[in-house]
Amino acid sequence: MVAKPTITGGPAKPNRSGSLVSYGYRQARRVAAPAPLIVYPSYNTSPKAPDSTGMSSNAVQLAAKISLGWNIGNTFEAPGGETGWGSPVITEDYIKCVKKQGFNAVRLPCAWNLTHLANEGKARIDANWLNRVKQVIGYCVKNDMYVLLNIHWDKGWLENNCTTAKKDAVNAKQKALWEQIATTMRDFDEHLMFASANEPNVENAAQMEVLNSYHQTFIHAVRSTGGRNSYRVLVVQGPSTDIDKTNKLMDHFPVDQVAGRMMLEVHYYSPFQFCLMNGDASWGKMFYYWGEGHHSTNEPERNATWAEENEVNKAFHKLKTKFFDKGIPIIMGEYGAYRRNDGKYIPKDLAMHNDAVDYWLTYITKQAKANGMLPFFWDTGGALDRQNYSVKDERTIDAITAGGK
Repeated sequence: MVAKPTITGGPAKPNRSGSLVSYGYRQARRVAAPAPLIVYPSYNTSPKAPDSTGMSSNAVQLAAKISLGWNIGNTFEAPGGETGWGSPVITEDYIKCVKKQGFNAVRLPCAWNLTHLANEGKARIDANWLNRVKQVIGYCVKNDMYVLLNIHWDKGWLENNCTTAKKDAVNAKQKALWEQIATTMRDFDEHLMFASANEPNVENAAQMEVLNSYHQTFIHAVRSTGGRNSYRVLVVQGPSTDIDKTNKLMDHFPVDQVAGRMMLEVHYYSPFQFCLMNGDASWGKMFYYWGEGHHSTNEPERNATWAEENEVNKAFHKLKTKFFDKGIPIIMGEYGAYRRNDGKYIPKDLAMHNDAVDYWLTYITKQAKANGMLPFFWDTGGALDRQNYSVKDERTIDAITAGGK
């Protein structure tokens, strides 16, 4: 049995951990010390004076130069590095192949913390990895391709920790990583944009405020390195990159010291049962057919029952009104629907299914662009062959480019 402590003296005040500490003559209660703050070295070791050379476009002007975007998925964000999930090494010829299909922008999902820290305790990124990413960005810029470089899922150190308990630790790492990334990539012109995160898991206003602090740290870290980074367009993610949550929860942007140089990012894979679901579940079945004129009478239980044209139009228009119409361009950083023709799940009405996938790709691409969004298709090597630089799925390419006209 522990004796009840006696506390006398002055008023109680909150300490860093939120516990109350009495400041007076005598304190008999033992108060737990706050968790030590994580402090990494400053990697902003060579800041430059602002340099606007090659950085004349603000976010709206830059967005107008981007037509269609392409993801190099399952590659630079893969555990074990670039080839960790089976992708061949990305070459300049592959970038040229992407451009040849009508895309003039590349999103480069990238891991840094996952397997690329030379010193984990100091959050120091391996210089060889930084230089390899820089090389691939160079392939793109050399070929007049715009690039969006991010910190991707990266083992979830940011994305799964939009909480007050993790806020200080995540902000410390966000600052350390972005100082290094921004310094290494600083000399690229406006063809390169930076994105704060990928799909940060946020469900409510409190978590949204924490996410905004991560975006704020990102902005400060990049801008502090100076040079062309003083004017670079920066991209921040809506909560869970979900359109409905972004409309509901994202009521303000973090503050940037440079006016008009920010974009918003969302992703779109709706309805999930049609775009990504790879097996029936207790809560619902996969959809094989989507959109007006693309439902099956042979397999009606596989017809989409939500997120069809009217819902797409409403969701996209809300986002346009809230952001694009106020001067904030929107990047649809990921989207896609994929054919079920691998032998495991084959629609009974395969022709209708393929037509539905084409229709979804064209419709979503077209409506995205009509509502101020820049669409970046998610590909992991299924549509374009990364080894011989040829088209593997001509229908997908044609459907996307048709929507982009």
